[in-house]
Amino acid sequence: MKIALFGQFGCGSSGNDGSLEAILLFLRRAAPESELVCFCPNPEAVEAEFGIRAIGTGYSGTQARVLKTLDRLTGRILGRVLGLLHPIGSTRGIDLFIVPGTGFLDDFQERPFGWPFMIFRWSLAARLAGAKVAFVSIGAGPIVHPWSRRFMTMSARMCHYRSYRDLPSRSFMESVGLDTREDRVFPDLAFALPLPKTKPRRERKRITAGVGVMTYAGWMRSHPDGEAIYESYVGKLVDFIIWLLERDCNVRMLTGDSLDESTIREVLRKLEAKAVKLDEGRIAVEPSRTLDQLMRQISETDIMVGTRFHNIICALKMQKPVISLGYAQKNDALLFDAGLDGFSQHVEHFDLELLKRQFLEALGRRAEFRERISGSTKRYGMLLAEQERILTDLFFAGEARRQEHADERALRLTAQG
Repeated sequence: MKIALFGQFGCGSSGNDGSLEAILLFLRRAAPESELVCFCPNPEAVEAEFGIRAIGTGYSGTQARVLKTLDRLTGRILGRVLGLLHPIGSTRGIDLFIVPGTGFLDDFQERPFGWPFMIFRWSLAARLAGAKVAFVSIGAGPIVHPWSRRFMTMSARMCHYRSYRDLPSRSFMESVGLDTREDRVFPDLAFALPLPKTKPRRERKRITAGVGVMTYAGWMRSHPDGEAIYESYVGKLVDFIIWLLERDCNVRMLTGDSLDESTIREVLRKLEAKAVKLDEGRIAVEPSRTLDQLMRQISETDIMVGTRFHNIICALKMQKPVISLGYAQKNDALLFDAGLDGFSQHVEHFDLELLKRQFLEALGRRAEFRERISGSTKRYGMLLAEQERILTDLFFAGEARRQEHADERALRLTAQG
């Protein structure tokens, strides 16, 4: 089989790349002889990190002088046409086209003819190539722009298999006209990733609070109130960190995307402007490029406050009480399912005093929450194992039988030889 993986991989999002890592672990067990290729915006990064062949989703142009000249003479129309044809040529020979997790069907920070149209083009190309299409444990909604909704809904209709990472995602797709009666809900693929090997934490006098930081300025790109939203978010985070320090807590600042590093620097600058001494070892900042690195850092904390979805997931995997300052319903749904209902606020208008109360309550109930979280993550692992069995039966049963026959033939030949 030739299996293609499609998504926004290699772009600096540890959550997206973690979803790719999880599906690769599954595919290497279920179909070890298959040829794998990834269609993504940054193929060089994916090839270096995961060791599979990767092809860019965007058309990078041709080096042929004649075509370059024709493109210029046609006002770049030729280049646009070749760009539209790029997915058709790239998906030729593909047997299975998989979208592994991520917040795939939403238009966060996207315009209709950006990623939503890209999804439609590549899904259509895969179907035209005769491939089976599977959207596996994806997130969906909201999709604000009508054209983005059309492109994404048409893409979802091309699937042979669909599953969502939470009930709100399936409900949203049903609300925009998709027939979801055969669709299942399974946890986010990152819950299938192995836990990192960490050293036992020594008992410490101070509590360490993890604070996940995100570069957030509203749902839509160029939001008219984007600057005000960003400044309010950063300002309240700074005040919260000062409050933590005053309560004799240490702070470990965390990210989930390379874009967040600029906000980390902004938070540190504002802390310094408020006379917070950054050289006393009370505030830790380390880069994290993968979910494995992020989980290692979270293991050094006692409690987490985060905005990015996969910050929340990694905290749960490490059995840490977590408070969400989320920008979509996915965070609330996850914490509700994990038994932490009531520990979420929306990032754009969260109440700092309520956050302090939530922090103190979660801190006091750590043992109780660890037990709840442990039960939930075990359940997520069993559900993802069930989904793997479904996918194997749907797409790889024939491959497994062919491999068994090949092994039997090899044994007979060895016996005869």
